[in-house]
Amino acid sequence: MLLAIDSGNTNTVFAIYDGERLMGEWRASSDAKRTSDEYGVWLTQLMGLDKLKASDISASIVATVVPETLFSLKALCRKYFKTDPLIIGDPDIEIGIDVLVSQPDEVGADRLVNAAAAHNSYGGPLIIIDFGTATTFDVVDQNGSYCGGVIAPGINLSLDALHMAAAKLPRVAVQRPDSVIGKRTVPAMMSGVYWGYVSLIEGLLMRIKSEFGTSMAVVATGGLAPLFAEEIDAIDHLDNDLTLRGLSDIYRRNTQNR
Repeated sequence: MLLAIDSGNTNTVFAIYDGERLMGEWRASSDAKRTSDEYGVWLTQLMGLDKLKASDISASIVATVVPETLFSLKALCRKYFKTDPLIIGDPDIEIGIDVLVSQPDEVGADRLVNAAAAHNSYGGPLIIIDFGTATTFDVVDQNGSYCGGVIAPGINLSLDALHMAAAKLPRVAVQRPDSVIGKRTVPAMMSGVYWGYVSLIEGLLMRIKSEFGTSMAVVATGGLAPLFAEEIDAIDHLDNDLTLRGLSDIYRRNTQNR
């Protein structure tokens, strides 16, 4: 079985695949100070609840946008699962797509994994929206090449900034308000965040498609994707397992001929 690890700015997701079948998935907050032993004890206990053992793991793959976590994640794979992990971004790892930007090494590992997985599942051209710590829009052409994208502040990041910068504004949850015009402070904040992001997403999708010059499918992923996908008609596919499935696909691509 394969252990796939997606380490983001906010959460680190661990998943186990048996071939293409997802056997289990767990999340931990990303923390550069967390040791391999802390990860190992936590993860093996959760695996046990699903009747999975460390000895079931025969391979591992890691994508991270937080370089400080890589040492502990590598040590986790080696010490607890006896595997030498493939690392997205290493020069000998074949992702399966061309990266058509001026500084390919600046593109986050998760964005490249998403691009490869989305093109494999939905073809192209397409736009991938990832609702993470940042809200990213990534463009993939008909050949599966990564063509660039857009990075906007994430929804929760914007809420935190609003709460911290304005003394009288409370922290609120992200949810769809009943109306655009709020009659009190909290509903007004909820409206600004939710409908503001709906407008941001719709506007950027329109501009990206116009600049690209063709119709494009739109794939949404990330924790808050379901909340916005139900409101935005331009989103064609909701795919919460996109990154993890991409890691599984890339592992098979890099090992099938070995």
